[in-house]
Amino acid sequence: MTIAITGGTGFVGRAVLDQAATRGRAARALARREQDARDGVSWIKGDLSSHDALDRLMQGATAVIHIAGVVNAPDAEGFFEGNAQGTRNVVAAAQRGGVRRFVHVSSLAAREPDLSLYGQSKRQAEHFLEDSDLDWTIVRPPAVYGPRDTEIFELFKAARWGLLPMPPAGRTSIIHVDDLARLLLDLVDSPADSQPRVLEPDDGKDGGWSHKQLAHAIGAAMGKSVWAPHVPRGVLMGAARLDRLLRGDRAKLTLDRASYMAHPDWTSSPDRAVPARLWSPQIGTKDGLAETARWYKVNNWL
Repeated sequence: MTIAITGGTGFVGRAVLDQAATRGRAARALARREQDARDGVSWIKGDLSSHDALDRLMQGATAVIHIAGVVNAPDAEGFFEGNAQGTRNVVAAAQRGGVRRFVHVSSLAAREPDLSLYGQSKRQAEHFLEDSDLDWTIVRPPAVYGPRDTEIFELFKAARWGLLPMPPAGRTSIIHVDDLARLLLDLVDSPADSQPRVLEPDDGKDGGWSHKQLAHAIGAAMGKSVWAPHVPRGVLMGAARLDRLLRGDRAKLTLDRASYMAHPDWTSSPDRAVPARLWSPQIGTKDGLAETARWYKVNNWL
């Protein structure tokens, strides 16, 4: 009962491998570089563009969890290759290898493909899967946090100083990486015809978190009272242009990301909630944020 996994060296992928080991599930994972040996994991060297590596990844697998992708790229081509074409290649490899069950990690950004090149590429990736004959399920996580995360980590860093600038007023959902990993593995054993095909999980908080609520929750996890002013869209876009000017292709706040961040509603849709009989979140966000802050401190990230 081997599971083929792409993105196994990333934030979500590592959590999935941890959960798989706990369940005694064997995994075959794709990696661009040589990896240290790990019990229960067979590493396949290659990337999403390597048909040979993807074919080896699928050999003998009963299901695939496709996590790999890019969240930042210098242009539309980079997003397309990393997210859309990469997914098309994995789908084709699963078909060649006779692997029917396919769990795909997308993003809430795919719901609004006109807002960003990232969202557009994630929606294109979904189309490639939807057009296939596989037994597929698409999971669109909201913001994912937890130990080892490098994205929401930036908010924890800012909270140290009591000032936590946030995007324009809006709301967002959030989920702990371990809860997401549990869901992805649960879906492997649950045929798609027994559930909605597109799922939007979250931490169970109805209506998600306002940006200010989330900022104050992160501040509390850090033991700080924070000021969390909203950054207007124009200022956010200006900061993205400045970051591009200073760091070029290494810019972290790109215009694409700023456009995504300025959208007022990144809450998971109740219509696409995961059926309670299948999965429910186990980690309360306030506890999860506190645990994450402790991990950052113990591991000298803060």
